[in-house]
Amino acid sequence: MRIIRNLFIALIVLAGAAAAVGYVFRVEIGAAVFQRVVSQVVGRNVTATLPDGLHVALCGSGSPMPDATRMGPCTAVIAGKRLFVVDVGSGAARNFGPMGLPTGAVEAVLLTHFHSDHIDGLGEMMMLRWAGGGNAAPLPVYGPSGVEAVIAGFNAAYVADDGYRVAHHGADINPPSGAGGEARPFSIDPAVQSVVVFENDGLKVTAFTVDHAPIEPAVGYRFDYKGRSVVISGDTKPSENLVRVATGADLLVHEALNREMVETIGAALAQSGNKRAAKIFNDILNYHTSPVEAAQIAKRAGVKALVLTHIVPAVPVAYLNALFLKGTGAAFDGPITMGEDGMIFSLPANSAEINNGRLK
Repeated sequence: MRIIRNLFIALIVLAGAAAAVGYVFRVEIGAAVFQRVVSQVVGRNVTATLPDGLHVALCGSGSPMPDATRMGPCTAVIAGKRLFVVDVGSGAARNFGPMGLPTGAVEAVLLTHFHSDHIDGLGEMMMLRWAGGGNAAPLPVYGPSGVEAVIAGFNAAYVADDGYRVAHHGADINPPSGAGGEARPFSIDPAVQSVVVFENDGLKVTAFTVDHAPIEPAVGYRFDYKGRSVVISGDTKPSENLVRVATGADLLVHEALNREMVETIGAALAQSGNKRAAKIFNDILNYHTSPVEAAQIAKRAGVKALVLTHIVPAVPVAYLNALFLKGTGAAFDGPITMGEDGMIFSLPANSAEINNGRLK
């Protein structure tokens, strides 16, 4: 008993001594930790080390609802070594550095629709791609009709900032010709409901209409590359056209709104007297897809795996994931992943593998 007591006392003394040493040398320890983090993060480029194939990284898996763990909607797609981005929600561009995704290498952004939470990080993405990457041409931004006005607005809003950066760093570092974005609008024949918007070096990107009424236009995207395929839904209620386009795809990245959880929040808002917010929470129920409906769509389309993103409501702790996903396993027997910022899904070329990992 005395031995145990003496050992316990010794451990306390050692812990106290370690804390004292840590306090005395806190600046030196902090400097060493900072140097290590900088060496691991700065200049990191995961696209250079990924195998050939399609890779999907969640740079933002959240929604307009505040969630400290999730930035606004943003999905990066890497085809070979080429980097594309679907939607750029608030804060999503700031995830690129910690995730090892080089903003300067972004070849194009594709917008699904013009709800604020899908475009409000676009100005930051355009600035980082130019200021950090030194691009001499503006960022191509694909989108349905109306994208021209969106890009013109961002370009106008950032024109003063562009000038500041050229004046400060010089035109050789930040070529004036590379600032801002360039709209690449497309239209979709209602009779066909899909159109190829990009095809080059084995990569084909198809835009297709979805049902986010009264929000129009609204589209999703399918990426096909070297025998692998990924479909990104954008915002939509259950869509027959999405099922058609997604049929046989390897990976479906689909938005998800848990109606029971949203209704609970809406009821609490109504009870507290906040009728305006309660009305908004009630309204959003009719133009999104529930996790179970997304699982049913995955089954009908015959996809291999399902990733849920644009998580509504906010689910800031993993303990709530089971509640959010309730019933999905019975609807789809393939892998279902609750999307989180920093996740990556790798589909090596000409194979059937889907490998999951994290970039941050």
